[in-house]
Amino acid sequence: MSVHGGGHGALEYYPCRYGGSRVLFRGPRRQLSGEYFAFLGGTETYGRFIESPFPALLERRMSVVCANFGVVNAGVDLYLNDPASMDLASSSTAKVIQIMGAQNMSNRFYTVHPRRNDRFLRASERLEELFPEVDFTEFHFVRHMLGRLSEASCERYELVIEELRTAWIARMKHVLTQLRGQVVLLWFADHAIPSGVEAPLQGDPLFVTRQMVETLRPRVSAVAEVVASESALIEGTKGMVFNDFDACAAQELMGPYAHVEAADAIEDILRRLTGREEQEVL
Repeated sequence: MSVHGGGHGALEYYPCRYGGSRVLFRGPRRQLSGEYFAFLGGTETYGRFIESPFPALLERRMSVVCANFGVVNAGVDLYLNDPASMDLASSSTAKVIQIMGAQNMSNRFYTVHPRRNDRFLRASERLEELFPEVDFTEFHFVRHMLGRLSEASCERYELVIEELRTAWIARMKHVLTQLRGQVVLLWFADHAIPSGVEAPLQGDPLFVTRQMVETLRPRVSAVAEVVASESALIEGTKGMVFNDFDACAAQELMGPYAHVEAADAIEDILRRLTGREEQEVL
């Protein structure tokens, strides 16, 4: 087993639960009895292979407890199906919601696992009728299934993507309605928010466009668009912690330098929203 980033084994995430939630979040578990910031999102927020993802960096810089409610491959459904984490996020001083892809949630065409949102469970009759030549029993993951649909018919595939985008906007509006206080919507990726409606199956978050994000802007306190710099991306997996089995997965993710850039951008916004501009940055 080889380890990158100076560790002695696979990274320990100290998984934990909060309140009555059934979801395992990244630990160590934080005490949420006082003031805290809540971070909701997918793999980047969780910080897979990252010793100090951006929520941990912000906790040290701002001296405020930062609860990491990120989950690997999470979609919007994970939070709507978990009232406990939504209640805790709503009670926080500020919330940062990473924009998650539109594919990992249930919709009129297919159903995903309520907690492992990248897992494909079943196709609806509508999808089976739209793609009669496809055997949906062979799929276990959403991205694999969508890839097969795109190969079968570009025109019919676009109908599915249109449904995903419509459902994503509705679910995000539902999430934002439930959260109170200061909310920051975070785009954190290796590319800018797409302006077009093309639907490639590469890169994350999938299928989200600038128009979709702008639709939500009036409902949040701020939108942070963090695009990893070329200098951060060129570092590759440097500083990440993973074993040989996870090497390919690690290469697809942004590394520690990109997380520093995300923390820089979010810190400025959180300080402004919470009246901490004059505090010394630790």
